[in-house]
Amino acid sequence: MAKMTMVQALNLALRQEMEKDDRVVLLGEDVGVDGGVFRVTDGLIASFGAERVLDTPLAESGIVGMSVGMAAYGLRPVCEIQFSGFAYQAFHQIESHAARLRLRSQGRLSVPMVLRAPYGGGVRALEHHSESREAYYAHTPGLKMVIPSGPRNARALLVSAIRDPDPVIFFEPKAVYRAFREEVPEAEETLPLSRAQIAREGADLTIVTYGAMVRPVLSAAETLKQQTGAEAAVIDLLTIAPLDDTQFVASARETGRVLIVHEAPRSFGPGAEIIGRLVEKAFFYLEEPIVRLTGFDVVMPLFSREKRYIPDEGRILSAARRLLRNGQGG
Repeated sequence: MAKMTMVQALNLALRQEMEKDDRVVLLGEDVGVDGGVFRVTDGLIASFGAERVLDTPLAESGIVGMSVGMAAYGLRPVCEIQFSGFAYQAFHQIESHAARLRLRSQGRLSVPMVLRAPYGGGVRALEHHSESREAYYAHTPGLKMVIPSGPRNARALLVSAIRDPDPVIFFEPKAVYRAFREEVPEAEETLPLSRAQIAREGADLTIVTYGAMVRPVLSAAETLKQQTGAEAAVIDLLTIAPLDDTQFVASARETGRVLIVHEAPRSFGPGAEIIGRLVEKAFFYLEEPIVRLTGFDVVMPLFSREKRYIPDEGRILSAARRLLRNGQGG
């Protein structure tokens, strides 16, 4: 298998689905001639032409509105918003139309569209280029909210998203775009849009995370083992909505200690819903209060303070060690 970056793996998914199904069309700002701001769509206009890879005006509401109409009439549009922070101009189209059309038409119409957007910090980008607002979409009935963590699961999840009969918001952690390579099979591979993965086995502590936070969490878990001998289980959610709680509930029942790590702001973030599920389904198994390590309730700061905002390996390791020490009476 070839080793690919996430950018290359996403490009592979788009290319193969466009070859397989001529209903799949791409649209967005600079997705054609320039191959996308991060080059995820590089080369696709040369292969499939300007009728299937559409460079649009700088108008997010128009991009998403066109995608809703295309999907309702039988196409499978994959629209790109250059940065997730630019999608607010299109929120009316997303919330009032894409998410509701199946219900409003009593099932006569569906909206099989994907909205792709780079999200998150860590690349020294400007304001509106670095936030993590996945909770907006996860809280919206009718939408699926997907966030891959690496090249292989990004490719598999995007294929599943394109084939899904309903709208999918697909956030791509841009800090991971070219950060590392993984083996990605040339043969078709999919993942369900409703199932978390166990990224690491462990019986002493459960860490629940997703997206760009998975790599520093895994690194912290390895360091924790070397320093203390403790084994931390790492649960990669992959989809925020629908939220698969089976893996982290089962792990929490085994370990009795849970750390939740995400880049999004703390208040009303995905971590709060995870805690709610754990209280409902694993409360009497918990030996320590659940700990959240998250971004802060402020706008993502610019360059010099960005690293202080995003949870890093050191902070993750410190939180994990504190949970374990509390359990030992120390």
